[in-house]
Amino acid sequence: MSRPSTHIWRLLKWGRIAARHGALRGIENDPNAPVPVKKLIRIARLGTRQPATPDYAGAFRAIGPAAIKLGQSLATRPDLVGDEAAQNLLSLQDNLPPVPFERLRPAVASTFVQPLNALYQSIDPDPVGAASIAQVHKAVTSDGRTVAVKMLRPGIREQFARDIATYEWAAAHVEAMGGEAARLRPSLTIANFKRWTNSELDLRREAASASELAEAMKGFAGYRIPAVDWDRTNGRVLTIEWIDGIKMSDRKALLEAGHDLDQLAERLVLAFLTQAISYGYFHADMHQGNLFVEPDGTIAAIDFGIMGRIDRRARQWLAEILYGLTTGNYRRVAEIHFEAQYVPSYHSVGEFATALRAVGEPMRGKPVSELSVGQMLDGLFAITRDFDMQTQPHLLLLQKTMVMVEGIATQLNPKINMWDVSAPFVRNWIRDELGPEAAIADRLREDADTIQRIPALIRRLEEKFPPRGGAPDPPPLPEIELMWERKERKPGPGWLGQAALLLAGAGLMAGLFAFGVLG
Repeated sequence: MSRPSTHIWRLLKWGRIAARHGALRGIENDPNAPVPVKKLIRIARLGTRQPATPDYAGAFRAIGPAAIKLGQSLATRPDLVGDEAAQNLLSLQDNLPPVPFERLRPAVASTFVQPLNALYQSIDPDPVGAASIAQVHKAVTSDGRTVAVKMLRPGIREQFARDIATYEWAAAHVEAMGGEAARLRPSLTIANFKRWTNSELDLRREAASASELAEAMKGFAGYRIPAVDWDRTNGRVLTIEWIDGIKMSDRKALLEAGHDLDQLAERLVLAFLTQAISYGYFHADMHQGNLFVEPDGTIAAIDFGIMGRIDRRARQWLAEILYGLTTGNYRRVAEIHFEAQYVPSYHSVGEFATALRAVGEPMRGKPVSELSVGQMLDGLFAITRDFDMQTQPHLLLLQKTMVMVEGIATQLNPKINMWDVSAPFVRNWIRDELGPEAAIADRLREDADTIQRIPALIRRLEEKFPPRGGAPDPPPLPEIELMWERKERKPGPGWLGQAALLLAGAGLMAGLFAFGVLG
């Protein structure tokens, strides 16, 4: 465990980098920022020259790989970093200069029992992509299949562990200062960030995520997940089917290939809703570089290091919230927030519904090019402080992915109306999952589960209260008061009482002597 001085030194070093990019000005001017944090910022920026326009993305990129990942997660937290910083961080791309393959090769070879040339005919030494955690090389397997091989950067696990330890230390101290910092729960934000990055640093987990998502989406036409090569996959190396297609970011190439961009945009939105609402398990890194369009128009997704999971109850709330906003039923949306305990019960449901109306009404019936889901989230974050809503970390990935999907859909079709695309899907899901038939099915399933647990309950009761043996019942026994119980029930006189009794006894003896009764 690092000493506090080590954490403070790292924070000051990172602070100076951030100050040179003007990225600390917002925190320093924020009236809600804790005073000790502002003092540390003033120390960090001493002697630095700050640009007129802050470059938050550049600051996180300059600090290092873990900071890049943290910056991307904070892009969906305007409540935590401010609107200006959140917008700037959306441009933060996770790309770094690659590690030469000759440096990677020994580390990769050491992870397999067989030599590399027995697994791969060839591996292209020039990577097709290099990010903060890993880089990807095109390769041909020993049986002639073209694959993508993802390899962790050397020493990246240790570097992330050091940096995240300092993030945890800083978040705990800021949260302990109370006030607005405590409401935003930065410690939970970092805890979720740590969990996400730990899964990214184990490529077996990424392979399992790809396999699980492929199974969940196998019934969704026009969207697919590449197959994992498990024989060539371990904790540091992931081998997956090679995807031949056009990146979704290349709008011109998609048009030249004859793809229907409006249809692609709508299918992408529905694919996300299917993952998040129907299955509760979704690809949470849907940026343009991770989505391809194959020649037949199928959308293929890659890079499954960051995945989101939502339980069934939260999905029901989410579906009702989205549907309530699309239909203007703000009262029901407000009630859901209170039922989920997102809003403390001492607030008024009616007042919260009015605040939601102020966010939702300007968006209804308008294309994303004018008003967006991202702006809706900004508006919702803006009212959280007024209603003492604590940040819900389990929804952060969902919020981030919604913004990503919206951005790609807008690029493909600037006139797309996210509400019009989402409403039929959400309405059908609510009917299927929350309608009378679903309620009856849920009740039958719960009752069946209860009945199945009865035998185990009886066995536990018998263990607690075993049956009587073959001997007859014993006769009733008299109640005998024990000596110590009597003493406890009738305590004797204390030392004062005993002294009084001695004095009385001495007086009685003296009187008897005086009258000649004794002696």
